[in-house]
Amino acid sequence: MKPFIGDDFLLSTKTAEILYRDYAAKMPVFDYHCHVSPEEIANDRAFDNISQIWLSGDHYKWRLMRACGSEEKYVTGDAPDFEKFRAFAAALPRAAGNPVYHWAHLELKRYFDCDLVISPETAGEIWELCNEKLRGGLTARKIIKASNVTAICTTDDPADSLEWHVQMKSDADFDTDVRPAFRPDRAFNAEKPDFREYMGTLGKAAGIPIKTLDDVYGALKNRMDFFHKNGCRISDHGLDYMFRRENEETAGKAFLKAMNGKTLSLEENECYKTALLFFCGKEYHRRKWAMQLHFNVVRSVNTAMFRTLGADTGFDCIRAGGGGDGLIRFLDALAVENRLPKTVLYSLEPSDSMLLATIAGCFHEAGVPSKVRLGAAWWFNDTKAGIIKQLTAFADTGVLGNFTGMLTDSRSFLSYTRHEYFRRILCDMLGGWAENGEYPADTEALGRMVSDISYNNALEYFLGDSRNSPSFR
Repeated sequence: MKPFIGDDFLLSTKTAEILYRDYAAKMPVFDYHCHVSPEEIANDRAFDNISQIWLSGDHYKWRLMRACGSEEKYVTGDAPDFEKFRAFAAALPRAAGNPVYHWAHLELKRYFDCDLVISPETAGEIWELCNEKLRGGLTARKIIKASNVTAICTTDDPADSLEWHVQMKSDADFDTDVRPAFRPDRAFNAEKPDFREYMGTLGKAAGIPIKTLDDVYGALKNRMDFFHKNGCRISDHGLDYMFRRENEETAGKAFLKAMNGKTLSLEENECYKTALLFFCGKEYHRRKWAMQLHFNVVRSVNTAMFRTLGADTGFDCIRAGGGGDGLIRFLDALAVENRLPKTVLYSLEPSDSMLLATIAGCFHEAGVPSKVRLGAAWWFNDTKAGIIKQLTAFADTGVLGNFTGMLTDSRSFLSYTRHEYFRRILCDMLGGWAENGEYPADTEALGRMVSDISYNNALEYFLGDSRNSPSFR
């Protein structure tokens, strides 16, 4: 019987062990999509205890705790931090098969040198051990350096001042490249009650009073220029589903209607979003940015909890059947104008993997390997089975060697072990193919592929045109 999370964790063949040990484990990390705070990186945040860094903002852990009957005061409420940690420790042993079980123990092992298994019986000892490490100087930057992270792309609103990115760019004591990523979701959400207020914020940041749809375009273009000067090369969109309903006149009227506080019809809402997304896509292409599209999610499905806690508190779920036709029309419309940027596709619906992989295969460009790509297994799909399914779909319909690897998509600085988790699964899959005679037993060739998927591909795809700029250290 193998030890729990031993050296060959998730590696079932000798070839897999070699690929991980000699190649994957040695590669740095480029975390091109995450939700960590640039302010906390800039100020090198210190944490008082393990609950602060482990449980705060982590929807995965919150859902587990709620599923085990934890009162909300132990999840997002005002219970003492140790009581929250103890509630998590009581819930986790029941979560066999959930990736959080593996991630949590990997984080304990890698950052706190702790081999204990999390349980109610060990909660006190783990609490003391981890807190001692944190008090000893395990800060945000030290975690980043210990994880061999060379570059990070945070998630930033167009109206953001980027003051922390500017500060870090001139910080000679920190050599990880921290860049903004352009996330204009709030400009799209005309159906939200704070839309008019946000347009005022966006207009003020851009120096453009926003009264019409053309003003929105102008403000976003202004902010893209500002982001570009500060190292941004990646955009990111969180969409409920992929839409394509093109009517510029209706879009303009819909914007005015929303600014007057009136409710939009589905057609009006989709026309507005389509016009804005098409505008953004063309602007990204002009700047040689990559565009990430995340879709097929239903947000805040528990109305009672939304009213109590607000959005982004762990009550979202998968949306079925909201992607293919609209995505095809959108990508095709940009391609017809020769304005399609590099694009990475993420769907929360796991059955979409093959669909998206085949759509991506229809939009190639000479000199740009896999210009449109299936992205990493996202959110509820970044399980062992989900990652294997995602990689298999990419391999079945495209070129696996072009895959852009893993991301954390996390608010926690301890989540870099998700890259290790992914790399071990990748090495096991490739090693299994080699030992089963499905791929030549050429360790060097396989090792190059592992190295590229782990790090090199993402670096080239997202930052290939800007790695020599002053902001890339």
